Order: sequence, then structure tokens, then C-alpha cells
Amino acid sequence: MTFRPEDPVLWLQLIRSRKIGPVTFHRLVAEHGGVEAALTVLPQIAKAAGVEGYEICPIGVVKHELAQGRAAKARLLLHGGPGYPQALMDVEDAPPVLWAQGDVALLARPMVALVGARNASSLGLRMARRLAEALGAAGQVVVSGLARGIDAEAHLATLSTGTVAVQAGGVDVIYPTENTELAAQIAAKGCRVSEQPMGMEPQTRHFPQRNRIISGLSRAVVVVEAASKSGSLITAETAVEQGREVFAVPGHPFDARAAGCNRLIRDGATLLRGAQDLFEALGIDAKVRSANEASPLLPDAMPGPVPQQRPLGDMAAIHSQILARLGPSPMAEDQLIRDLAMPPSALTSELVTLELEGKIERQSGGLISRR
Repeated sequence: MTFRPEDPVLWLQLIRSRKIGPVTFHRLVAEHGGVEAALTVLPQIAKAAGVEGYEICPIGVVKHELAQGRAAKARLLLHGGPGYPQALMDVEDAPPVLWAQGDVALLARPMVALVGARNASSLGLRMARRLAEALGAAGQVVVSGLARGIDAEAHLATLSTGTVAVQAGGVDVIYPTENTELAAQIAAKGCRVSEQPMGMEPQTRHFPQRNRIISGLSRAVVVVEAASKSGSLITAETAVEQGREVFAVPGHPFDARAAGCNRLIRDGATLLRGAQDLFEALGIDAKVRSANEASPLLPDAMPGPVPQQRPLGDMAAIHSQILARLGPSPMAEDQLIRDLAMPPSALTSELVTLELEGKIERQSGGLISRR
């Protein structure tokens, strides 16, 4: 999408309107030539889809959010505009808007995500700290999710070299509250970002959405510890969809906190023994550098798939077919592929979109159910 310097009020009106998510936002803007034009036709599109009495987000609501942002000293970044992370530009469901607190310049530097278990072991925390410190010394900004455990350790280790926290709720809402002091330090020395409205309390559905930003910002995702069902695995899965590399630290088979990492390695993630493995795989210069050195060690342009744009009607039809086949009882993804006669790569992309929208739920064993 070509950036158009339209009024930020219009951007917020569109993305905050009912039933408008990032993918729909980008499709509407691309099909109608701009945010203002998309807003103009939105009620008609909703009516044609059978939604009666549809209204776009009121200007008053948007202006209140902008006032909250100013009060929190947060900056609004528009997709493709000044300060918006270039790394997210090849992500199909990239946030149309981001609220940022702190040093926005960090978003232009090379980034590596480091995520893991909330109830991390002492060994896992030590590994996360060493990896984060090594990445910071090599000029990489470390991205994580401000959660307790591995996330918090990664942020603490890179406060002086560059860290970015992606939040599930509003950028002014700290979760968990035990990380309030850490969040303040990140705002002062690093950067905190969120796509959610100011003041939004994080909800369950927001965490997978947050995770795809963590992976999207990064050239690679490193998972230190993760249970068999965890948000870190969602981050890793999303990273694969986005064309990012995934690394996992192996653990003892009897340790439940290692089950997710061991599964990732079994399924093709790169086994990570230490920072040197990561540097060699990514071609990162491992020489210790000053935290103030601005020159990036990785190219600005990040590899990633160029998404094929489809009309909204086609996308809605595919989603309807998928949802019609699913119910509350789990179905194997392989069976869904056979039933719909779709290429696995195409179906996987649509399942990620539906999962982010909260319409389906993935379960262990490759099973999917409708919410």
C-alpha cells in the first residue's frame, strides 16, 4: 500500500470501525485508492454484506484516543509513513497504526525476537540473558512481549543496547502489573509499541495478534523455553508464515517447559546451542560494538514473501467455506485440506488470518475447531 499522508483521524476511524481488521483495512484502501475513499464506501459495503445500520467509528472516539496518546507522550505511526517499521511492510496483516512510546529510532534497526516461557527455569533465564546480551553487543535490537519470565529477562538484559516491547493491550496499559517498573525503563531507554487503542485492557484474543507483530518486526525468532501449548509457539508459527527464521534452544525431554522447543526442532526449527550458532546462521558480525553505534549490521530490506492481493469478496468466500466445514468438534487440518481441495500453503495462510480474528482455534495434534 502506497503511503498517503491523510489525516490520522481517518486512519483511526477506519481501523477502529466494527469488523475492520488489518487485512480488511489494507484491502479496502488498496481497492478504493485511499483511507478517506475506503471510509466513504464502508457503509455501502457493509450493507451489501447484510449488515444493516452499520456506522463507522465516531470522530469523537478517535479524537479521545488521540488525546490519550498525547497525554501518554506516545507517537502514532501510520503504515508506510515516517517512523513505521520497515520490517513490517512485507507482512500481509501488518498493523495499519502503531502507538509507540520511547525511542522510535530503534524500530529502524535490525531486530531479533527472543521469547519463551513465563514460568521459566533458572537455566532458561540464564540462557535468555546471555543470548540477549550477545545480540545487543552485536548491534541487534531485541524484541519481546513484556511478559514475565523469558520476555522480561530479555528486556532487562538489553535496556542499554536496544529493546522493543510489543504489548497486547494499549501501550499505556502495563500487563502484567509486576513489570510496571520494567515497562517504565523500556519507555525511557527502549521502545514500547501496540496496535491496540489507548487504554485497552489486554484480552485473550490480543496475544496472538501481538505475537505476529513480534515476529514481523524481527529477522528471526528465538524460543528459549516453551510448553507444548504456549504463545511462544504461536509466535514461531507466525514467523514461519512471514518468512522469518526460527531458532529453538533444546531441553530435557522430561521437562514440560522444553516440550515446545523440542517440538519446534523436530519440525524444522534450527537447534540453538548459543549465540554463535545464531550469528553464523544469520550472518551477524559478532564483534562487540558500542550500543550508541547506529550503523546496522543487517540489510534494511528483510526477506519475506510478497503477499498476493485478492479482492475482499474472494477472501470472504474462502473464509466462509472454511468456517462452514468447521464446528465446535475439532477437525484435522489434513482433512480440511482434502475437503476443500485447496493447496496447503493457501489454506494455512487463511487459517492464520481466521485465528488472528478469533474465529477458529488450533489444538494439539493438528486439530482445528470453530469458536
